[in-house]
Amino acid sequence: MTFDVQQIRSQFPVLAREINDYPLTYLDNAASAQKPTAVMDAMTSQTERAYANVHRGLHTMANETTEAFEAARGKVASFLGAPSDKNIVFTRGATEALNLCAYGLAHMIEPGDEIIITQMEHHSNIVPWHFLRERHGAVIKFVPVTDEGALDLGAYKAMLGEKTKIVSIVHMSNVLGTVNPIKDMATWAHAAGAIFISDGTQAAVHMDIDVQDLGVDLYCMTGHKLYGPTAIGALYGTSATLDKMQPFNGGGEMIEDVFEDRVTYNDAPYKFEAGTPPILEAIGLGAAIDWVRQFSSEDIRQHEMALYHAARDGLADMNSIQVVGTTADKGPVLSFNLKGAHAHDLAQILDKYGVAVRAGQHCTQPLMARFGIHSTARASFGIYNTLDEAERFVEAVRKAARFLA
Repeated sequence: MTFDVQQIRSQFPVLAREINDYPLTYLDNAASAQKPTAVMDAMTSQTERAYANVHRGLHTMANETTEAFEAARGKVASFLGAPSDKNIVFTRGATEALNLCAYGLAHMIEPGDEIIITQMEHHSNIVPWHFLRERHGAVIKFVPVTDEGALDLGAYKAMLGEKTKIVSIVHMSNVLGTVNPIKDMATWAHAAGAIFISDGTQAAVHMDIDVQDLGVDLYCMTGHKLYGPTAIGALYGTSATLDKMQPFNGGGEMIEDVFEDRVTYNDAPYKFEAGTPPILEAIGLGAAIDWVRQFSSEDIRQHEMALYHAARDGLADMNSIQVVGTTADKGPVLSFNLKGAHAHDLAQILDKYGVAVRAGQHCTQPLMARFGIHSTARASFGIYNTLDEAERFVEAVRKAARFLA
């Protein structure tokens, strides 16, 4: 489909809202994106037409719901470039996917084994590894971040060694926008004998993903940032890696047989999907993927980056603005501070003009500490944002700076 931002916007009813008598300028997409009618209609239609539990029933509606649910798994597999839908585990989001990775691999960790992550990770890719530090004696190493917001790759390569068992690194930073060279980093990790995991929460929204080309062992994504529902995400794993991993939850569906003295587990991906899954949410995610894929990914990227540069350039002459994350290879995320003002105060003033941005630590406290700051304001651009909105954002920041001066 031809990329027409106004036609795209017409599919998001919420964007017609006004906030404080100003047109809504929604720039909090890195936290959660709005949903097109196609996603809402898919979930409503399934509920109205054929809803039942999946996999267990033999009646017509159970079969129809199972077909729709498993079709969504296939769409995720295609979207990520996985070789089979059997490589896709449905989760409640990227946070659960990363916890599944940590729990599923925990039996391989002995005291002194090393896990490498980075200073730019989201807490979801830090805290689960602390569980392994606390409970299994793992040692966590953090790859440092440069002043521009890139990873110190020399330091990373020096960290890799015979004790390295797991490497888990974000593909695209939710604060810096930095796109990390995951393919090279995976190659180096594998040479050291480590399992390589990547958090693709942000990258899957703004980039073409081919997990086979990247060479990752595990890769996660979430639905609600990809214009889909909340409470749904996915974990890709190679067949060999999924076979090594232990189940995270126990219950129905994930078992083969249950006896009084033992249980045997189902094959992947089902051994990781205990209980009734998020059926409608998975179908909604499939609809979101269908909706996004009707557009050229290059058109989307060029559009979003044009908005980022318009916003960044619009603030360039303001000496009071400190931008955090200035690498050349990055996504459409602008994190910044206004000198002398708290990010929360800035965000509240922008809201008075209808501009919605995020403010806080963005679940990246180690990254904030690395830059010696408490928090940032963050404007993040999506497929439905416009140049007018980027300009309204700049104007609102200038008004806020005058008010807070």
